[in-house]
Amino acid sequence: MILLSVGACFAVLTATKGMVVGLAIILLPLVLVYLTALMLKPRIGIITIIIFSFFVIGLSRYFAATWGLIVDGLLFLMYLSLFFTAFKRKIKWSKAKSQLTLLVSIWMGYAFLQIANPEAVSRVAWFYAMRGIALYQWMIIPLLFLLFNKPKDLKIFLMIWGILSLLGTLKGMQQLFLGVDPFEQRWLDGGGHITHVLFGKLRIFSFYSDAGQFGASQGHTAVVFGILALFVKKNLKLKLFFIVVALAGIYGMLISGTRGAIAVPTMGGLMYLILKKNIKILLLGAVMGIGVYVFFAHTTILNSNAQVRRMRTAFDPNDASLQVRLANQRKLSTYLASRPLGGGIGATGNWGQRFTPHTFLANTATDSWFVAIWADMGIVGLWLHLFILFFVLVTGAYNAMFRLKDPWLRGQITALTCGLAGIMAASYGNGVFGQFPTGVLMYVTMVFIFLAPRWDQKLQQKKEQEQENYSLKTLG
Repeated sequence: MILLSVGACFAVLTATKGMVVGLAIILLPLVLVYLTALMLKPRIGIITIIIFSFFVIGLSRYFAATWGLIVDGLLFLMYLSLFFTAFKRKIKWSKAKSQLTLLVSIWMGYAFLQIANPEAVSRVAWFYAMRGIALYQWMIIPLLFLLFNKPKDLKIFLMIWGILSLLGTLKGMQQLFLGVDPFEQRWLDGGGHITHVLFGKLRIFSFYSDAGQFGASQGHTAVVFGILALFVKKNLKLKLFFIVVALAGIYGMLISGTRGAIAVPTMGGLMYLILKKNIKILLLGAVMGIGVYVFFAHTTILNSNAQVRRMRTAFDPNDASLQVRLANQRKLSTYLASRPLGGGIGATGNWGQRFTPHTFLANTATDSWFVAIWADMGIVGLWLHLFILFFVLVTGAYNAMFRLKDPWLRGQITALTCGLAGIMAASYGNGVFGQFPTGVLMYVTMVFIFLAPRWDQKLQQKKEQEQENYSLKTLG
């Protein structure tokens, strides 16, 4: 009876007020329960953001709403919860004290100063664009240090990531073999087909923002979970799970038709070979890498497959798309030569087209996360951004190679560091770094890289204590 009543109410509200309003009213009690739980245990918000980041853009194809602002709201509520909690018990804010927190605060400070950039045309564009560029990482990274900072949280993170990536590939297979649903078709008809239907073949985008993000994210998943599988020794079920997720990631990357995504496993694999500190494995990897290059660049094997054929164009220096990108970068280089602070955050890409469609930057495609940072924030912003990313990457590599003693923890940080390297490489060819879900995955990755030495120290102390107790027991 309750289900029938709820169904009847939903039908009436949908008919009279529309589907979004009907859903909102029906779900209101659940939302209130969730918000209450969030205020009592703000850690719930972290898990919600990780899950929500996979679906936030895809939801807009079904329900027209500014879904991204929900992330802003969740972050605000988590800080509000901590503020009120501080009246009841002491919050150990010192947990958030880290080189990473300092670096992202400097980055946020530079982004905030961009509002005064004399070249900036739209302050509204700045507000929308700076969230993905700087605000989210500035807000979420301290929260991760405070609320999501234990080895079990890393396990939860990997499980969520793996399961949702599997769902992403399954959704992609549905689009490939059964076709898109009516809402996705409407999105394609509204302009999405220009970049997602090439020579009559659909580039699979799953429930992600686009095929580029889907391909890079799945390649990222393949790298991280493939490496994790190599480090699992005894838990066969966990090893099998990691292998399945990695293979699904590779398949998802291929059916996306995203050429730039191949940079993720390429650079991620190279990083893994370096971190192994084994010259024989490094040489073997180099031979395999050369083999992959020869396969794509100098053969026509499997050219009948549309996905392979499109990936092969990534190795063609005369590819028309590459030449257009290089031409755009030359134009940007001339324009930005006298603008070291860039044209202002939000000047390029979708935000530029939306708020300042008449400007040069809005009408010059960046086709790259790093090129977009350069155009928006100038050479100063680009160098600062690269310094931060390479600082984190080198920290992860150093931890994995020299600091971490626990084999499984070292394996997890190795996998995350290699994934970071892969996404950094892919971000030159595509604007993947600051988009959902990759951006959120990167922020969590960075925090775990910096937390790992603390965990390892505790693990070593525990092992030493156990050995000491065992020795005393033996002597007794």
